[in-house]
Amino acid sequence: YNSLGYPRRGAVGSHLMRLVPAHYRDGVYQPVQEPLLPNPRRLSRLLAGGPSGLPSTRNQTVLSLFFGYHVSFEIFDSRTPGCPPEFINIPVPKGDPVFDPTDTGKVLLPFQRGPWDKESGQSPSHPRTQVNLVTAWIDGSSIYGPTTSWSDSLRSFSGGLLTSGSEWNMPNKATGHSLMWSAADPSTGDHGPSGLYEMGNAWANENIFTAAEGIIWFRYHNYVASKLHEEHPEWSDEELFQNARKIVVATFQNIALYEWLPGYLGDKKLPPYPGYQKFVDPGISPEFQAAAIRFGITMAPPGVYMRNRTCHFQKIVNIDGSLSPAMRLCNSFWKRQRSQDVDNLLMGMASQIAEREDNIVVDDLRDFMYGPLRFSRTDLVAMTVQRGRDFGLRSYTEIRKALDLPPVKTFEDINLELNSNNPQLLHDIAELYNRDISKLELFPGGLLESLNGPGEVFSAIILDQFERIRNGDRFWFENKQNGLFTHEETQMIRTVTFHDVLIAVTNAEATDIQNNVFFWKDGDPCPQPTQLNASMLHPCTNATKLNYFDGSKAGFGIFIIVLFLFPVVSFLVACMVAYLRKYRYRKFQRRRKSPVLHLVSFCFCSAAFEWQGHKEPLHPVSVEVDEKRRLQVFDRSGSTHRCLNLGNQDYLDVLLSNDRHHKALLLKVSKEYDLVLFFDDESKRAAFVKQVTDIGQEIRVTEMRERELLKEALTKEQRAPIVETFIRHAFSKVLEIEKCDAGDMSGVSYNKAKEVLQCELTASEFADALGLKSDSLFVDSMFTLADKDGNGYLSFQEFLDVMVIFMKGSPEEKSKMMFSMNDISGTGFLSKEEFARMLRSFIEISNGALSKSQAEDGIEAMMQAAGFEDKEKLTWEDFHFLLRDHEKELQFAQLNVKGWRKPEGVLHLCRKQVREQDTQYPLYQSLMDLNIFRSSVNTPNVYVKPKREQYIRNPIQKKIQHFKRFIENYRRHIVCFIVVYGIAAGVALERCYYYGLQADSTGFPETSVVGIIVSRGSAAAISFLFPYMLLTVCRNLITLCRETFLNRYIPFDAAIDFHRFMAMTAILLSVVHSLGHVVNIYIFSISDLSILSCLFPKVLSNNGSELPLKWFWWFFQTVPGMTGVLLLFTFAFMYVFASHYFRRISFQGFWITHYLYIVVYILVIVHGSFALLQEPRFYIYLIPPALLFLLDKLISLSRKKLEIPVVRAELLPSGVTHLEFKRPQGFVYRSGQWVRIACLMLGTDEYHPFTLTSAPHEETLSLHIRAVGPWTSQLRDLYTEESLLELGAYPKLYLDGPFGEGHQEWTDFEVSVLVGGGIGVTPFTSILKDLVFKSSIKSKIQCKKVYFIWVTRTQRQFEWVSDIIREVEEMDTQELVSVHTYITQVAEKFDLRTTMLYVCERHFQKVWSRSLFTGLRSVTHFGRPPLVSFFSSLQEVHPEVGKFGVFSCGPPGLTKNVEKACQQMNKRDQAHFLHHYENF
Repeated sequence: YNSLGYPRRGAVGSHLMRLVPAHYRDGVYQPVQEPLLPNPRRLSRLLAGGPSGLPSTRNQTVLSLFFGYHVSFEIFDSRTPGCPPEFINIPVPKGDPVFDPTDTGKVLLPFQRGPWDKESGQSPSHPRTQVNLVTAWIDGSSIYGPTTSWSDSLRSFSGGLLTSGSEWNMPNKATGHSLMWSAADPSTGDHGPSGLYEMGNAWANENIFTAAEGIIWFRYHNYVASKLHEEHPEWSDEELFQNARKIVVATFQNIALYEWLPGYLGDKKLPPYPGYQKFVDPGISPEFQAAAIRFGITMAPPGVYMRNRTCHFQKIVNIDGSLSPAMRLCNSFWKRQRSQDVDNLLMGMASQIAEREDNIVVDDLRDFMYGPLRFSRTDLVAMTVQRGRDFGLRSYTEIRKALDLPPVKTFEDINLELNSNNPQLLHDIAELYNRDISKLELFPGGLLESLNGPGEVFSAIILDQFERIRNGDRFWFENKQNGLFTHEETQMIRTVTFHDVLIAVTNAEATDIQNNVFFWKDGDPCPQPTQLNASMLHPCTNATKLNYFDGSKAGFGIFIIVLFLFPVVSFLVACMVAYLRKYRYRKFQRRRKSPVLHLVSFCFCSAAFEWQGHKEPLHPVSVEVDEKRRLQVFDRSGSTHRCLNLGNQDYLDVLLSNDRHHKALLLKVSKEYDLVLFFDDESKRAAFVKQVTDIGQEIRVTEMRERELLKEALTKEQRAPIVETFIRHAFSKVLEIEKCDAGDMSGVSYNKAKEVLQCELTASEFADALGLKSDSLFVDSMFTLADKDGNGYLSFQEFLDVMVIFMKGSPEEKSKMMFSMNDISGTGFLSKEEFARMLRSFIEISNGALSKSQAEDGIEAMMQAAGFEDKEKLTWEDFHFLLRDHEKELQFAQLNVKGWRKPEGVLHLCRKQVREQDTQYPLYQSLMDLNIFRSSVNTPNVYVKPKREQYIRNPIQKKIQHFKRFIENYRRHIVCFIVVYGIAAGVALERCYYYGLQADSTGFPETSVVGIIVSRGSAAAISFLFPYMLLTVCRNLITLCRETFLNRYIPFDAAIDFHRFMAMTAILLSVVHSLGHVVNIYIFSISDLSILSCLFPKVLSNNGSELPLKWFWWFFQTVPGMTGVLLLFTFAFMYVFASHYFRRISFQGFWITHYLYIVVYILVIVHGSFALLQEPRFYIYLIPPALLFLLDKLISLSRKKLEIPVVRAELLPSGVTHLEFKRPQGFVYRSGQWVRIACLMLGTDEYHPFTLTSAPHEETLSLHIRAVGPWTSQLRDLYTEESLLELGAYPKLYLDGPFGEGHQEWTDFEVSVLVGGGIGVTPFTSILKDLVFKSSIKSKIQCKKVYFIWVTRTQRQFEWVSDIIREVEEMDTQELVSVHTYITQVAEKFDLRTTMLYVCERHFQKVWSRSLFTGLRSVTHFGRPPLVSFFSSLQEVHPEVGKFGVFSCGPPGLTKNVEKACQQMNKRDQAHFLHHYENF
């Protein structure tokens, strides 16, 4: 440190020391601007405008001027832009001839405020204080650099020398990263550090002339070091360097203060050196830096001569190849790759007289000073005025008063000589300041008072500054106390002049340059040819503008499009994976069915491909003509696809293609859509035509082009609208429904109407309309009955006749028709065989739920109940008597037609009639329906007519009640949702508020404050959501916490739903974050480097080059950019494969892509840790959930290491695989919980979740797994007899779990309703067995009653469930469980097709107290459960129960319906239904 008592004094970054307090508009940091003060550019043109070519009155040389510049560089640097960036750009007056020649009035001269202490500018008591970026001492910092590292970078570390470049006497040139300031050349646009000299002064390359000054001292150091090496060869490099340095610095101190300064001030000298004064602060004053020392710009000439030793003034070659007598100042800024001779330039500057010391500044500095690349020229005078305002300088009169100078009261008193020579100037200046002398600023006032040199104000400030620098410098060369020099050495240094330095380092002799190089007097060598003026020189290049984004628009746009295509690419990849999975799965299924296909294939005669339309692919089929002259078309699986009765046709039209290898054939069949076949070759087609010809029908063969043949074809798609209109119009005749609902034909053309009415339905179309298979016995019987003319087709009238009876007929008419349908022989009697056939035709609608023996039992039961057990035949009267108890069902039984919905008017009428007869109208079978037939079965009366008058309220009360129930149902969910999203919103808003509030002081308005706020706010929310998303998949911890009090406050069952919500929110915020950064990067790509270096100080440094980095640098050459792009790419795959569709098709794809979460979190940590804009905060949110997640993973991994041996495997119907395996030691679970299993034998380690069907008290664990996808199908295939014989043992499983879901909570309710759909019944089998077991051992449980509703497509689909339920019914001695089965394959109750199913079921239940279909005591219903009615009845049966637990598991459609029913019930002010669900 220089000052031991005050180390910060004069150091790098020290405060500027004000002579008077700061003057800001707000008293803190806002500069005083227009209109309080005049426009700087207008003031500059008026104040400093004037002719060039007037010589210095004291013959000061240009060398003196630039030496003064070098001295300025030595002691201060505040031109480097401050951070955060702030701008007070200078408006250019409209019509300015230089900067606004087009008269736009919108031109701004860029001006960025200088550096300041961040702790200042907070209050009026501590206004903004600027700082000095170099040391204030004359310590050689302009030669060796302001820091040790800078100094070391300049050293060669050999012989004490500074590093030379390609020439031994020239500094090294920068090639890449450099500490030198490297602004752009305004005349050529060259930029970058390459070609600039590396010296101690960062601004040394500002122009050629200041660079020459720096080169002099570079050479002088090496000159002194070489001399010392000759005198002291034993000295090390360090000793040589340090001794040479102190001599050079001392010489520079001596020349600056004792040779240059007195001449510059007009023989005003410093007082004698009093010795070191440690209390003196050498700090640079802002008055000195921003005003007084800048007086030198008035002495700058428009050009500089160059001469050699023989006084030859050489010509300068300009950019365009022309010659000029001197080097133009305005075209000499920031020159690279100089070829000029520095020696000649120095001798030229020594001979050239500077401009007069007055208020006039040459155009080169006033109109053509270098500026930023965005506006390459600026006004140095205006910039100086603006710098004074930036620094908060006091007025000219206040400074005079502070310096104890006589006051000035009027503008005319400032300079009496100027007032007499140019009174208009003072008058105009006074007008700009509204003739208020107190407003006159320091720099304009100092220029106006100057006469043949700096005026008294500037002189006083300059003398004060250098005196403080000298007296406060502990290392001043004259300070005898520091021991640097002896008295003799000090005296020797005092004798060294700048002339001596020049002679030592140039090729000039002592007589080639005058002794006092700062002045040229008559008789001195080599006088200048003439005083230069601007007209003698090459003109300055005009200002140019540069758009930083030029050339980047196309690439930037393409890249953004590519980013948006990431999801599209991942979607296409997912589609490919899904296609491959489907293809492999179909292939796997075909391989399993291949023996059947082989058996079927032997009967096929001709293989072909059916064409079904231009948009449809060709379908492989096989065709054959059987002995009944029917053409049968079989699909790939061997089942009948179409059957054409060719024997009913008068003739056959066959169209053959005569081009394209003669492969196509069109067979036209009247009253049906056409059959178009493509054969492999013409011979196969000919063989098929011969086969058709052999049936003996007349055949008309026509040949045509294939394209015309396809146009002639009537496809199934084209016939479908005709058939639909046919059926809908028929209903419009039978039922009183709106024409618009039934197919109004009033607007249809005559030909179209004729085509519809003449259309006749085939058996397959009739079956399709009824929603049944074409080979159904029911369809066959009904079609035969309706087809009165026996032509194999139903006409409009025939179809109408049947519909009238079915839809509007009396019970007797309907039973007669049903009787006639099954009286095949037409004898008027039904034999037992025909009666059984009738029953089977109804039963087959339930997909063959009954076996043959069960059907026989049902027939016997019905006959016995009716007293007809001895009869072999039944008359119609017997048949009608059999149906006597079901007249109501027959009354309203109709025929459901596919695609037709029962009109509301008809439905209302049915309901009304039912109520009038004092009967219930359940849409589906209810529990109450069977009570009159089930005297032996004690089922509670749980279906009663709702008391609707209790629920009548005004709409507002209903909405309020609904809202209250919703809050009560989901209060835990709502609270957690508010907490999670509240925190996310809070951290996001905090960042938005921070960056938004700080915008004015951080430069963000120049760098898209919106983009910063959006990106940082969304990043903060993402930083919270992504880590805490991990907690939602901590299955083990969730299962553990569910057993604690936390379950009362946190809905652990909704963890996966929360996971999805948080994930979707996170991805949306990630997109928003990315869009914010897209905007940011665009703004960064067009922002000055000075701004970017403030925002990203750890990445970018401001070296004056101005040019920002291109957009691709931000994306591909920064860690956040690269990780951000990778994250978007990863997210695209994770989220697409996690979608419901692709997750179901390719679970393995979902599994693999979801394991990318490891990559995601690594990338997120790296992405956030690089801290381009702010210090990383991600770890604050990550550490707690990450530790819990790792703990959960460790628990799972500890279990996964155990192989679980399978004890028993059983392949059940409906594709269900029953696995029973050994229970691991210490494995504790509750009924309703689930596990995850993996099987390595399948070639993958993916885990799949399945619910345990065993009860907790059982010694083994069991699973029932339905084969619905590739993994489960392959697992089932693995346990077939063939596979087990090959493997020799059961393949082992890996187990992870158990995990808890909401189904565990059935014990918390007195009455629970369990609704299982399909394979979703598995958790309830465990619960039912557990409940019955606990009741049998008299265990104390809260649950008193359980209603189990099993919804299945067909009874055969899950026959294994019947076995479990049967076991539960046998153990249930206390009748805790009430089971109800709903088979949904059939239509609703009042459908004629299902009426007989009810009849059969009720009779069987009446006789055997068991269901005909399931063999259980529970009732089998046909249709879907009436949930709302069912829940309503529970309120009546259990009036004391306030809360019912409803638990559902199954497909999303089922759980949604249960949820809607619960919500509808909760709108009522009665019992509360709490719903827990799980989808599969």
